Amino acid sequence: MYEPKSFDDLKVNDRVSLSKTITEADGALYIAATGDFGPVHVDEVYAGATRFGRRLAPGIMIAGLCTSILTSELVGTIGVSVEDRFWFTGPVFYGDTLTFDVWIAEQHDETRTIIWEASARNEGGLEVMKARASLKFPRRKPS
Repeated sequence: MYEPKSFDDLKVNDRVSLSKTITEADGALYIAATGDFGPVHVDEVYAGATRFGRRLAPGIMIAGLCTSILTSELVGTIGVSVEDRFWFTGPVFYGDTLTFDVWIAEQHDETRTIIWEASARNEGGLEVMKARASLKFPRRKPS
């Protein structure tokens, strides 16, 4: 967990899967830290009148969980994020258990960059988020 891994330790198709239940506490801490007090996240009456019918967990919080799984379980702490793209393909409600699948899709030796992808599905199998992003790793120090 949160180990430094070098670019050379990683391979295309390396993969990790991890599940997490999204709690009210997760949302409250995220919202307090970021100031993301959008009514669809915090106001039950407002959210009840939307097409979702109840409050949603913040999408960027879900994306942050995905990148945390990436660094803690798959690629380590040395790579630096260059570009992140997230698609929110379904709602996430407090109490949902999401399974995150994160994998290395491409590895570019000349630029020491990896492209990683991810998918998050709820307990019903509905994909609620997908991602495609890149990490750049430092060059090796000369010996």
